[in-house]
Amino acid sequence: MKVVAYSIRSFEKEPLAIANHKKHEITLISNVLSADTVSYAAGKEAVIVFEDDDVSADVIRKLAGLGVRYIATRSVSTAHIDQNAAAENGIRIASVPAMALGKLSASDLSMALAEETISNLDKWQQKRCLGEACVCSKACDKVTQTYSAHPSAPVK
Repeated sequence: MKVVAYSIRSFEKEPLAIANHKKHEITLISNVLSADTVSYAAGKEAVIVFEDDDVSADVIRKLAGLGVRYIATRSVSTAHIDQNAAAENGIRIASVPAMALGKLSASDLSMALAEETISNLDKWQQKRCLGEACVCSKACDKVTQTYSAHPSAPVK
């Protein structure tokens, strides 16, 4: 999967590379996602964001126009993402499940966030909904219904 990760800090680069195992083609940039930087997502299937990124309706429409179908946040919360706009534009959203973070030390937190983020990309690539991490908006529900119509389809 071709992905651009916004708002990447230097301490996040190595954990993301290790967790990815060269499965996805990920472009890491330090710029925050905004109307001015949305063009970096051209040709990508997914974007990875964080809480400081602008994931408003306007930016989501632009992402959809560029062909982005997935937004993975490196946070537990999805409050910073306009979920209605994502649903209207057929974009699925996933977060990091809180239970995956448990009581981790600061040094282990970056790796856990990276592993969960890559896990979300893996599951999308395998056409699987993401359980607790999947924000099943109308877009996600429609995709899940399509999968469940096939006997060999993965279960949500």
